[in-house]
Amino acid sequence: MTLSSSAAASAAVPWRQDARTMGLIGLAHGSSHFFHLLLPPLFPWLISEFGFSYSELGLLVSVFFVISGVGQALSGFLVDRVGARPILFGALLCFAGAGIVAGMAQGYAGLLVASALAGLGNAPFHPVDFTILNKRLSPQRLGHGFAVHGISGNLGWAASPVFMTGITTVTGSWRIACVCGGLLALLVLAIMVWNRDALDDRQGAWAHQDKPTGAAALVPEHPMAFLRLPSVWLCFSFFFWTTCALSAIQSFASPALQKMYGLPLSLTSMVVTGYMLCGAAGMVVGGFLVGRVVRLERVISLCLLASGALLVVVGLGLLPGMGAMVLAALAGVGTGLAGPSRDMLIKRAAPPGATGRVYGTVYSGLDLGFALSAPVFGALLDQGLVSGIFYGSAAALVLGVVSATWVGAGIAARSSRVVPAPG
Repeated sequence: MTLSSSAAASAAVPWRQDARTMGLIGLAHGSSHFFHLLLPPLFPWLISEFGFSYSELGLLVSVFFVISGVGQALSGFLVDRVGARPILFGALLCFAGAGIVAGMAQGYAGLLVASALAGLGNAPFHPVDFTILNKRLSPQRLGHGFAVHGISGNLGWAASPVFMTGITTVTGSWRIACVCGGLLALLVLAIMVWNRDALDDRQGAWAHQDKPTGAAALVPEHPMAFLRLPSVWLCFSFFFWTTCALSAIQSFASPALQKMYGLPLSLTSMVVTGYMLCGAAGMVVGGFLVGRVVRLERVISLCLLASGALLVVVGLGLLPGMGAMVLAALAGVGTGLAGPSRDMLIKRAAPPGATGRVYGTVYSGLDLGFALSAPVFGALLDQGLVSGIFYGSAAALVLGVVSATWVGAGIAARSSRVVPAPG
């Protein structure tokens, strides 16, 4: 397909059709992020009932993300083979099961099973989401699709603490909150099934790159060939480091602020919601930046460094308690601004025909970051190194900037080697 014919085809796609797909994927992605925080907002209640330490609770987060990370890398291949839609339906069923099992848990073993089920459900979401977006959306709206995807994830993270702690506070039972979370997953599944035609990735290829022709088409590439690309592993490391920072904020910023500034947990629990809402606002702006910036890694670097600086100030303990909470929440703006540029950077780094595999591998860095960092930050809190939550988060963002810079430099070097066709 030539450039002009591609533009004409995409222009013929109604905005309503693209918006419907964006909205459904946004709802699905928000649901997956909601279940990242099925248990962490309930940590104070779990400590009260079972006497767990923060290190033990951090291990629950690790179980979730170890299973999710391994499953995410594998599910990318499955998505490329059988399609994204049926896997999406199965993932939502796993979430429903996780909520119900958590609500029935009588100890640590039951919570481990719930974490494992939730991790299994979370595993395929990024390969599923990005495969559907890349195949169903018209090219000129893909940046907006990435922005909606990122915003919905942040909204899922923001909603979960309010939902889980709110129901627990009103009913007096964290178990009821978990079961309600499972019922919410079933509601989302019903919506997806009802609108399944808009999620059929086998019926769209608007954003596909052209398939190779001639001699190149006769030599099929090995399915694992993409693993030889340095850009794939640099993107993986970028996700690992930025997720380490996010893990610190999501799971431990609330108790850290409570210990540092003497604020009640009912108030500090809102910092995660504030951070995610600020991130969502940043992503709205970031979605427009994607189509206007060539060197995306520069946008990413500037935004993440600004967020890291704000977290360092919070860790210094120089501000009044409410001021520290506001500053920690505002750090989400920078990470949000960087989000759509991050997703587009990965698309540019990915070879054609390997969308699910590349996104599955790269986003498994997110799961590994959560899995390894949660026990580390939990141990810092157990040892009384409270400010280390914010210093460690800022340091991880700086390391993420290094990885993004290398990815961008590699893409720029590859582009400079492209020889224009003779006119």
